Amino acid sequence: MSNQKKRNFQIEAFKHRVVVDPKYADKTWKILEHAIHEIYNHNASGLSFEELYRNAYNMVLHKFGEKLYNGLVATMTSHLREISKSIEAAQGDSFLEELNRKWNDHNKALQMIRDILMYMDRTYIPSTRKTPVHELGLNLWRDNIIHSSKIQTRLQNTLLELVHRERTGEVIDRGLMRNIVKMLMDLGCSVYQEDFEKLFLEVSAEFYRGESQKFIECCDCGDYMKKAEKRLNEEIERVTHYLDSKSEVKITNVVEKEMIANHMLRLVHMENSGLVNMLLDDKYEDLGRMYNLFRRVPDGLSTIREVMTSHLRETGKQLVTDAERLKDPVEFVQRLLDEKDKYDSIITNAFNNDKTFQNALNSSFEYFINLNARSPEFISLFVDDKLRKGLKGVSEEDVEVILDKVMMLFRYLQEKDVFEKYYKQHLAKRLLSGKTVSDDAERSLIVKLKTECGYQFTSKLEGMFTDMKTSQDTMHGFYASHLELGDARTLVVQVLTTGSWPTQPGVTCNLPAEMSALCEKFRSYYLGTHTGRRLSWQTNMGTADIKATFGKGGQKHELNVSTYQMCVLMLFNNAERLSYKEIEQATEIPAADLKRCLQSMACVKGKNVLRKEPMSKDIGEEDAFFVNDKFTSKFYKVKIGTVVAQKESEPEKQETRQRVEEDRKPQIEAAIVRIMKSRRVLDHNNIITEVTKQLQSRFLANPTEIKKRIESLIERDFLERDSVDRKLYRYLA
Repeated sequence: MSNQKKRNFQIEAFKHRVVVDPKYADKTWKILEHAIHEIYNHNASGLSFEELYRNAYNMVLHKFGEKLYNGLVATMTSHLREISKSIEAAQGDSFLEELNRKWNDHNKALQMIRDILMYMDRTYIPSTRKTPVHELGLNLWRDNIIHSSKIQTRLQNTLLELVHRERTGEVIDRGLMRNIVKMLMDLGCSVYQEDFEKLFLEVSAEFYRGESQKFIECCDCGDYMKKAEKRLNEEIERVTHYLDSKSEVKITNVVEKEMIANHMLRLVHMENSGLVNMLLDDKYEDLGRMYNLFRRVPDGLSTIREVMTSHLRETGKQLVTDAERLKDPVEFVQRLLDEKDKYDSIITNAFNNDKTFQNALNSSFEYFINLNARSPEFISLFVDDKLRKGLKGVSEEDVEVILDKVMMLFRYLQEKDVFEKYYKQHLAKRLLSGKTVSDDAERSLIVKLKTECGYQFTSKLEGMFTDMKTSQDTMHGFYASHLELGDARTLVVQVLTTGSWPTQPGVTCNLPAEMSALCEKFRSYYLGTHTGRRLSWQTNMGTADIKATFGKGGQKHELNVSTYQMCVLMLFNNAERLSYKEIEQATEIPAADLKRCLQSMACVKGKNVLRKEPMSKDIGEEDAFFVNDKFTSKFYKVKIGTVVAQKESEPEKQETRQRVEEDRKPQIEAAIVRIMKSRRVLDHNNIITEVTKQLQSRFLANPTEIKKRIESLIERDFLERDSVDRKLYRYLA
C-alpha cells in the first residue's frame, strides 16, 4: 500500500453548455409575481410553496437574482400603496384598528414571501449586500405607510390623543396601543423615537408643567406629594402596558422635573404643611413619600436634609438655652432623649435609615448640646437620678436601652472630662449612701464609658468600686479583732483611696464623745494592719442612724441622718435650747453646711425634728433651736434628707470648672510632648491641629491654652523655638 502512488481526483465541468430559454426568467417571475398577489389577497391556500420555492431557486441559480429582487420590491410597493389608501380612508377610532389589521396581514404575507425566497435570502442577498427580504418588507411598510404624508401626522396625533385621554381618566384600548407602538419599535428604534417618543415626551412635559402649577396653587404639601406619586406610578404603569421599556427613565425624568424638581423649595417651605410641619406632627407617611420623590431629582435629598438640620438646630438651641427648661436637669435631658428618639424614628421609618440623614442628626445634636456649658453636669444628674430610683423594677434589657441612650448623648459632648468630674461626684454619693439601684447597671455604664474613652477615663471609677469591696473586708477584720464591741455594728467605715474619690481636704467637725472613741479604735486597728498610710475623716460624706424619743408620750423613731445632723442632734441630749452660735462652736461644722443641715431638720414639713425661733424658711445666726416634742410620723424609720441644690451653685460651678481646667493642663502638655517626640520639628498651626485631634475624645482643647502650655514647655526645656522661624518648634531630647 505504501509503495502505491497517491492519485489526485478532479471533477470536470460538462463539456457542453446548458441552454436556458430566453423567456424563462419572465415566465418564472410571472408565476412568482402572481403568487405574491395571491398571498396579499389572502388566497395563499391554493399555492404550492414547494414549486414556488423551486422557481425562485432556479431564477437565482440562473443568475436572475436581480430581476427577482427588483420585481419583489416593485410588487410589494404597489400593494403597500393600495393598503395605504385603505388606511387613510378609515375614520375615527377605526383608523388605528385598520392600521393594526393591515400590519398583521403584511407580517403574515412577509413571512410566506420570505419562505418562498429563502434561497435568494441566503445566497444572492449577502453576496450583493442588499437588504434581506423581511427587513425589506419592514422598510417598505415604513416608507409607504408610516411616513406617508397623510398617515404620519395623523398617527402621531391619534397616539398622543389617546395618552392624553387616559391621563384625564378615560379608559382606552391598551391592547391596540401596545400593538401600534410595538409596530413602531419593530420598524426600528429610530422610527419609535422620532415618530412617537420624542413628541410624547414634549407633550408630557407641557401637560405636567400645567398640572403641577394647578396642583401647587390649590393643594397642601402632603396632597401635592400624593398626586405627584400617583402620576409617577401611572407613567411607570403606562410603560409596562404599551411603551418601550427604555422610555421609562425618560418619561419619569419628565414627571420628576416638572412636578418635583421645579417646585422643590416651594414644597419644603410650604406654609402650614411643608417639611417642618411634617416633622413637628410626625407625619411618617408624608415624610416617606417626600423622601422617595425627592431622592429621584438632583439635590432633592440635600434640600430635605438642609431644612431638617436647620429646624433641628433651631429647636435644639431653644431647648438648651430656655431658662425655664434648665430648672430641672433630669427633665432637660429627658427632652433631649425624646427629641433624639423622635428623629431616629423619622429617619428609620420615613427616610429609609439614610446614613447622610443620621450624620446630619448627629452633627445637629453635637452643635446644640454643646451650646449649654452645663450639659455634661445635667447628663450626669440624669444618670444619677436613674441609678438612684428611676430604674427600680425595670428589666435588664430596658436598663441597657436607657444606658445606651445616655452614652449616645455622652458621645456628643465636647467636654467629656467635665462629665467625668460630675459623674465621679455623683457616683461617690450613690456608693457611700448605698442608694444605687443596681451594681450591675453601674458597672455596665462604666464598661460602656471604658469602651468609648479608654481605660484611663474609667480607672478611678473602677477604683471606687474596689474600695467599697475592700472596706467590707476591713470591717469584718475590725469587728473580729474587737469582740468586746459585740454583734451590733455601731460603726461602719468606708476607706477611700484619695486619688480615686472626689474628696474635700481639711473638712472636719467635732464628733460626739461616744463616736470619737470608736473612731479612734478603728484608726489604731487600720494603721496597725496597714503600714505607711494616713487616715483623714471625711465627715461631710457620712450618714448615721440614731434612736430618738419625742414628747411626754415617749414616741420613738429611728432617724436616718447625715454625720453633721447626728452631731447637731446629739447636742440636745444635754441641752433643751441651743442658739445657732452655740451649735456652730460645739460642732465646728462649716457655716454653709451647718445652715443646710439645720434647715432640713427645722424647716421641712414632716421632717422637722427640731423647731426654731423665730419661725422662717431660712437659718439666721441669731436663731435658737429646740427639740420638737410634737414631732410625729406614721413611719418608725424616718429619713431626714439634707436640703441640697440638685444643681451646683454658681461658686461650686466655678470651682469645678477651675479643677477641670487644672486637670487639662498636664493632658495638653503630654499630648504636645508625644507629638513633638515623634515629629521632632513642627510649626505652631500643625501642633494646635494635632493636639486638638488627639484630645477631642476627652475635651475640645482651647488654642490659647495650648499656646500657654507650649510656652511652659519651652521654659522647662522640653521644646525650643527655631532661631530663624519663630513659629517653628523643635523637640529637645
